[in-house]
Amino acid sequence: MMNIDEQIKYWTEISEYDLSTADIMFKNKKYLYVGFMCHQAIEKILKAYFVLKIKETPPYIHNLTKLSRLSGIDQDLSEEQKDILDVLEPLNIEARYPTYKDEIFKSLNEAKCRLILTNTNELFSWIKSRL
Repeated sequence: MMNIDEQIKYWTEISEYDLSTADIMFKNKKYLYVGFMCHQAIEKILKAYFVLKIKETPPYIHNLTKLSRLSGIDQDLSEEQKDILDVLEPLNIEARYPTYKDEIFKSLNEAKCRLILTNTNELFSWIKSRL
């Protein structure tokens, strides 16, 4: 079993990988997966923060708002940062299922994905700086 520092390192590294994957998806115009990977990156950096603060393995959940609440970081989030979580939230589950995939795909374009990626990078850096 990993100790606390190893868990934080694990979650941080995998979240960085997901964020770089989101960037690659954007450059290759795979917009559906930009949002999905941005969600994954924030989910995992929140899990690193959870481990730091709670000293336990993070719960097996994907809800960003709930993860932020459970870790206590929600108290420090600005309204804009909470809005970013709200934008990312549906991009995780809905990107996985065919009934939603088409809907999400139609709503994502280059400009929207650029904004999602920019906002995710800023939020990611902000959370990581607290580790």
